[in-house]
This record gives sequence, structure tokens and C-alpha cells, in this order.
Amino acid sequence: MNKTVNINLANTLFHIDDIAFNKLKRYLESLKRSFAGTPGSDEIIADIEARIAELFLEKMENERQVITEKEVDAVINVMGQPEDYMVDEDIFEDEPRKTQKRTERKSKKLYRDMDHKYIGGVCAGLEHYLGLDALWIRLIFILLAVFTGFGLIAYVLLWILVPEAATTSQKLDMSGEPVNISNIERKVKEGFDDVADSIKSVDYEKVGNKVKSSSKTFFDTIGEIIMFLFKIFGKFIGILLIIIGASTLIGLFVAMFTVGMFDAVHFPGVDFYEIVNTTGAPVWLVSVLLFFAFGIPFFFLLYLGLKILVNNLKSIGNIAKFSLLGLWLISIGTLFALGVRQAAEFANVGSVNIKDQIVMAEQSDTLTIRMKDSDYDHGMEDIHFGRMTFTYDENDNRLLISDDVDIKIRKSDDGYVKLNIRKDSHGNSTLAARERAKQINYDYELTANEVVLDEFLTTSPSNKARNQEVTTTIYVPEGKVISFEESTRGHIGRGVRNDRDLYRSGIVEYTWMMGEDGELKCLDCPEEIDIDDEDEEGKIIIDKNGIDINVEDGADSFRMKIDEDGVEIKAKENN
Repeated sequence: MNKTVNINLANTLFHIDDIAFNKLKRYLESLKRSFAGTPGSDEIIADIEARIAELFLEKMENERQVITEKEVDAVINVMGQPEDYMVDEDIFEDEPRKTQKRTERKSKKLYRDMDHKYIGGVCAGLEHYLGLDALWIRLIFILLAVFTGFGLIAYVLLWILVPEAATTSQKLDMSGEPVNISNIERKVKEGFDDVADSIKSVDYEKVGNKVKSSSKTFFDTIGEIIMFLFKIFGKFIGILLIIIGASTLIGLFVAMFTVGMFDAVHFPGVDFYEIVNTTGAPVWLVSVLLFFAFGIPFFFLLYLGLKILVNNLKSIGNIAKFSLLGLWLISIGTLFALGVRQAAEFANVGSVNIKDQIVMAEQSDTLTIRMKDSDYDHGMEDIHFGRMTFTYDENDNRLLISDDVDIKIRKSDDGYVKLNIRKDSHGNSTLAARERAKQINYDYELTANEVVLDEFLTTSPSNKARNQEVTTTIYVPEGKVISFEESTRGHIGRGVRNDRDLYRSGIVEYTWMMGEDGELKCLDCPEEIDIDDEDEEGKIIIDKNGIDINVEDGADSFRMKIDEDGVEIKAKENN
């Protein structure tokens, strides 16, 4: 068991055990003795301590980790021992230094070189990083700025995002040199030599006048103003990202748990999922997948906002980042697979047909068509998928119900009134669709002079909502009189031809007779018929305001032909 102490190294607090502390203390004291009397010795020692602190932080897994002798030995190995370097270069002025560490290179880091800047030091920093003369880099930025505008944007972004090389360690990183004792000492001494040369060659009169006129250059002032504005804008963006990310995550988190709870109590929104889902995936699983699919990007959005606002925010680590990325990809992939499987349920249409006929006792009798009264409309729920919703039968068994029931009138080839009921449904194959169509419950009654049809179709909830529909085609012999009761108004199908060009529900109000050409002939229509705009659909109105084509039913379509004979507009029938 070792005693630990707290040390402040380059304004950073570290926990270090007693043995490692004594070793580090001896190492730093030996460095101070080696650089005693050297110009800039204090700055050299400060830069060395800053580099040691950086190396300690790189090796620490968390802020509470204790620095041991192992970490100290590793840092000393990187920095080198004082005896490895000759600080008194005058002794060997005629001989090149034979140290191996001076020639070692490492990967460069991108910084802004403030010692050779014109504006923000971006081009000077790129010179170190790319190995290309800064003059050519500046020319490239100018050309891009003049001809595309991208150069100015790129320069400003690099100015904001790339840090400046402020410390000796950062300047060595910028040039790709190892950050060890020798290079730190050399870099600091070079700085002192540059200062000395500058002092020797300075024109004191000009400097005095410049100081009196202004202590900053024009570009320095403009740069500081721009940086200040961008910092304010950056903080605003960071706050906005945090608000968006946090609120979205909270909403998704609450939704994920409430959906599972609502599933247990049959909340209406979950009932809607029950109508459409054919994948077999439970609602709680889909809610979890959606949470990860949408929540993980917003989490990184929140994290980005925190990074903008908090300069020293600790990274979440590569393990956490890649784990979240993998989880997001799995969620997206699973949702995509479920979506493809769901879409496949609408890929094919299957139909089954029921045929029947009526032998009319008297041909002169009127054939009445009506819909049978149903109690289902009193027990329907508010959740709809298209025209389908839930209801209950007399035994309180849950059913899917739809009013997608159409009636068509066609001419019979013989003297019989014939009935054909076609049930349609979708599925992932034609066979599956036909099997689902067979599960549609739809009834009718035929008497000597009446056809009574169910107003709704029903099916089991296990069949799901797959565009189930019923089309009843009544074949009427020539000369037969037909009457439609009011209950059929919303169920008259498209393409019922009549001599008054009434559309769909408009024929309900009158009595008709089947003509020789298969067109219904009105027996009691007035000479002029007022079309109620609120009742009729798919109308074409031509008046002083122009042409108004009203097609409210999305399944209807019109063909318009304009030639030397005029304008021909014809409704296209979808069978």
C-alpha cells in the first residue's frame, strides 16, 4: 500500500503515489540543474512540465486514476534524460550533434502559426502541415475566394476550428518534431535568438511612432472582432443543439415507455398499429428500435452542443462511440427489414367471386336495390386505416370493418337478374391475397324483386387491413326497371352509364330502365337537373369563371383531348 499525493503540474491536478512522485521530483530537479544559466531556462522548464502533463493525461483512463512509477518511467523515456543532450553548444560548435532523438520525426498536427501570420496564421500553419510554401497556399485561397467564394469560407472556418500553436510543445507538434527536452530547449533558444536579432535590427524611431499611433495592426483588430462574433454565434448554436437534442431524447424516452404501457391497456394509437402490422414484431420492440434509430443521432447532436459550450468536456471514448454506432446500424437495418416485409403485403392483389341469380316472376316488376341496416355503425371505433376500423359483433368479438362496398350495374345477356360479388384483398403473394379475400365476410339477400346488400364488409383482426373491398355487380336484362333506395347513395360504383350523364350518387333519386345498349334510361327525370355541388363528385363545371374540374375521388381519372373538333373530356373507368 503506497501513500498518494496531489500535485499541480502545468495547472493540472494529478494524483500520484509516493514512489512515482519522488522519481518525478528528482527528474525535474535534474532538468533545472541542467538548464541553470541557460537563456530562457524558466520557459524551457515550464514547457517541459506542460508536455509531461499532456503525456500523463494521454495515459490516464479517468480523472481519478493514480499516476504510478510505470507512467513516470514511460514519460521519462519519451522526454529523455538530461545527460542525453548537451545544452552548452559552444563546446562542440564545430561538430554536429550526434543525438538520435533530434532526427526522429512524428506525424504533424495542424495548428495556426501565429509567429508568421498575416491575418490568422492559417496559411503559415498549412505550410508546416502540407510542406508547401505559404505563398502558394495564400494564392490558392485568394483565387478560390475571387472565383468561387469558397476560399473565404474555407479560410474563416479554418480560422475558427484550427487552434493556434501557443506553447512550445504545440509548435513542435506543428512541425512534426518530437516533443522532448532537446527540441523544447532548442525551440526556446531559437525564440530568444530571434528576439535578440529583432532588437538589434529594430528602428526605434519607427517603433515609437507605431506604438503611439496604434498598438495593434488593422488585421489583428478585424480578426478579434470576427472571432468574437463567431464565438457568440458558436455558443448560440451550441445552446440550440443542446435544447433540440435534449428535448427530442426526453420525448422519445417518454414515448418508448408509454407505448408499452398503452399496449397493455389497448390505447387507440396502439390499436392502429394492430390494424396495419403484419410483420409479427410487437409494438414495444418497434418502439425500442425507433428510439435507438432516432435517439442516437440526437444524442450526438446533444454531445456536439456540449462540446461547443464546454471547452474541457471529457470524451465519451471510442468504445462508447462505436457501440452506439453499431446499435444505430442494427436498429436502422431491422426497421428497414420490417418496412420491406410490411410493404410486401401490398404487392399483390387476390380476388374471389360469388355468383347468384334471380328468376323474376313478372318482368314488369321493379327491381329495388337497397342496403341492409346494420348495427355496426354504432359500435365503430375512432381509429381508421383508410376506410377500415374496429367494431364488435353481438358476442363482443372484435372485428375489422369497412364500408368499401361498391355497386355496379351492367346489362344481362339473358332474361335473368344475376349477381356477382367480388372480394379483393392485398398480400405478399397472389395466393396469400386470395386466402385473405376468402376471409372477408359479406352477405346479401335476393327476393323476387329486391336485392339487399350488406352495407359493410367485416373480417378478423388477424387478417389486418390490406385494402379489403367488395364490388357487387348486378346484371339486369333489357327493359327491366330499377330503383335505388337512399341507403345505396354512398355505394354506387364508377362507370354506371345513364342517358342523363348523372355521376354515381345522382342516379339514386330517380327510376331507371336498362336500355338495349346497356345504358340506363331515366323514366322520371326532369328536363333540366340541378346538380348539387355538395353531393356530386367528379364534376366538370363550365361557366363565366372558366372550367372547374372537381375530382374528389382519388381513384377517378379523366382523359382530355383537344383537336380541331373541340374539347373531349371522358371519364376513365377503373374496373
